Amino acid sequence: MRSAIYPGSFDPVTLGHWDLIQRAAKLVDRLVVAVLHNPAKTPAFTVEERAAMLEELTTSLPNVEITTFHGLLVDFAKAQNAQFIVRGVRAFSDFEYEFQMALMNRKLAPELETVFLMPKEKYSAVSSRLVREIGTMGGNLSELVPEALRERVARRLAK
Repeated sequence: MRSAIYPGSFDPVTLGHWDLIQRAAKLVDRLVVAVLHNPAKTPAFTVEERAAMLEELTTSLPNVEITTFHGLLVDFAKAQNAQFIVRGVRAFSDFEYEFQMALMNRKLAPELETVFLMPKEKYSAVSSRLVREIGTMGGNLSELVPEALRERVARRLAK
């Protein structure tokens, strides 16, 4: 069974994330979308809320599992019996950072492969950080956040 981990903060889930989940789910038998506990950040949504939103989105994808994790990604991937780590790359600046992370992950766990996926072009400028900024100012999230989550995300960010 080919298993992959798609890790991230998903704070909040964007259309770019959703695009990558759907693409990655086609490539493997089992895709684990893993929400990272990151104590260094002050999130807009709790880890549990982000996982619940991802659960809601992925109900139509039977090979996708949603979970949370903390600690080293390679340790989590090994515990999940994953062979691949999926990372999204929107721009060259993303690639530089992700390339360094992939090399370090390879050093820590040479049996894991990192697969880079690009979202559709229309999502290449969409990031959770920008969604949070736009949402806190009452901006339109219709081209940024999946429709099923849009109202919930807009309400939270407007507070």
